Amino acid sequence: MSHDTISVVDHDQHVAITLNRPDALNSISPDMIDDLNAALDEIEGRRTLCALSITGNGRAFCAGADLKAAQSRMVGADAATVNSNFLDGLRRVLLRLEDFPSPVIAAVNGLALAGGLELVMACDLVIAVESAKLGDAHANYGLVPGGGNSVRLPRKIGPTRAKQLIYTGEFLPARQLMDWGLVNMVVPDGELESGLDELIAKLSNKSPIGLRRMKRMVDDGQEQSLGAALRYELSLNAQHAACNDRLEGLAAFNEKRKPNFTGT
Repeated sequence: MSHDTISVVDHDQHVAITLNRPDALNSISPDMIDDLNAALDEIEGRRTLCALSITGNGRAFCAGADLKAAQSRMVGADAATVNSNFLDGLRRVLLRLEDFPSPVIAAVNGLALAGGLELVMACDLVIAVESAKLGDAHANYGLVPGGGNSVRLPRKIGPTRAKQLIYTGEFLPARQLMDWGLVNMVVPDGELESGLDELIAKLSNKSPIGLRRMKRMVDDGQEQSLGAALRYELSLNAQHAACNDRLEGLAAFNEKRKPNFTGT
């Protein structure tokens, strides 16, 4: 898969996307949005996929929108229209990541700010190096969130802590944000790849269709009442009852062997 602003490595059960604009701290440009959409088009129907990971090349995960490019695009143009078009594209690709059928992992190698934090929150799991810092940062430049920070962040860490990040624009260490529930794992600097590999290994021996259905149970259940969510879980469980992976898992248990899941 060849793209200009990202690199994509296909490991069959795991696809790794790396944001590849290191000189711009992997800031998000319209071209990057297009490349991410193209990559998702190529992989989202893969039945054997157990995980998609996203990381950054260089010292940043993603520093947010490319403000230099945004300013240059606004010269002689309708600034509100240009900004709206960019945010529409950003929101669409973040929703695609959030709704991606398989688990999505953010591997945070450095700064994740503003739109970079919004990208992190579109992922299911977050692993970060010890030195990584995350923050909203919009307030530092007279901006306000437009890709979901004012909506997703309070749901992830609660409104009081979300307001602290949004109002102050401060960058907080990954370990503090793990305590707040935004980050799942913190690993020593230089060990992000091995930590990610360990996490991927835990997912890769699971049923791909089982992972997809469990993701739907958790995500869709958050938007429903307790009773409706329990009924929804039961309906997906019923759909899962006759699938090949469930039958294979039960057979492997009885035969004391490793299951051979096919994602069907």
